[in-house]
Amino acid sequence: MTTVRRGTKAPARWRLFVCGIFLLASSPIAAKADDALPKPQVAEFDETRPYRSCMAPSPLARVMAWIGWQKLTPAPDVDMPVPKQYSLRIVNRTVMPGIEAPLRRTLDACVPAKLNDVLAFYRTELGKLGWQEQGDGAVVAADRVQLAFASPVGPATLKLGRKDDNTTVSLLQRNQGAATKANIMPEPGQAKLVFSNIGEKEAVLAINKQTIKRAADANAVSLDLPPGRYSYELSVPGHPAQANILTVAAGDAWELTVGRDGAAWSPLHLY
Repeated sequence: MTTVRRGTKAPARWRLFVCGIFLLASSPIAAKADDALPKPQVAEFDETRPYRSCMAPSPLARVMAWIGWQKLTPAPDVDMPVPKQYSLRIVNRTVMPGIEAPLRRTLDACVPAKLNDVLAFYRTELGKLGWQEQGDGAVVAADRVQLAFASPVGPATLKLGRKDDNTTVSLLQRNQGAATKANIMPEPGQAKLVFSNIGEKEAVLAINKQTIKRAADANAVSLDLPPGRYSYELSVPGHPAQANILTVAAGDAWELTVGRDGAAWSPLHLY
C-alpha cells in the first residue's frame, strides 16, 4: 500500500552540495488511482554516471599497481577516507537548514590500484573511524565488493568495482538521527518518496497506480513505497509530461520536485 502524508511548505531546493529538505507531518490524505496515463518517452535515472569520468592510469601507475609497489595512504583533510593516489573524487552531502549533520554523505572515486589493495585500505581506515563491518549480504569477489557497515551515526555501505584499470569506490553513510529530526526516516522495510511543487501551477505525480496532485507552492507530501522499480510521471499544465523510472530500496528516501519553471528536477537521493 502507498501511504501519502501531508508536509510543511516546500522551500526552493539548494542544488550541488546543499539541498532543501521538507519537514513532514503525519496526517494522511487520499490519493486517486489512475490507470489511463499517457505514455511519453521514458528516461531512466542513472547512478553510475560518476564512474564514466574515470581516467585510465598511466603505464607507470599500471605497473606499480600490478607489482604491488604502491602503498595506499589516506588523502589529508577529507571528510570520507580515500587514497591520496585517487584519479577522481566526487563528494556529495544532503543537508537541511537547522540540522548541522548531513542526512547522507557519499564518496565516489577512482583509484589506480588493485581491488584487494583498495579493500584492505578501506577496512583499515573505516575501522579507525569506528565503522563495524557487518556480515549480512557481504560480497567479496575478484572484480567487485559490497560490504555493509554500522557506523557511529547510522548504516553505511562500501562498494568496489573495476573500470578502465581503476578500482571504483562508492562509499555511503546515512545519519539516522538527522533523518529522524528532518522527519524523512522511512518506515521499516519501506522506502520514502517526498513530492513537492514549488512551481506556479498545479503539479500531478502518477506512481504505483496512484495520482497525487499538489497545488502551486503547496506543502510537500511523502509516500511510503515497498522496495522496487517504479515508473512515474510528472505533469504540469503547459509543459510536456515527464516520465522516468526510479528504483528504491528499503531504507531509502528520495525527493521528486517540480521547479519554479514547471520542469521536473532529477530525482534526489535524500537518505
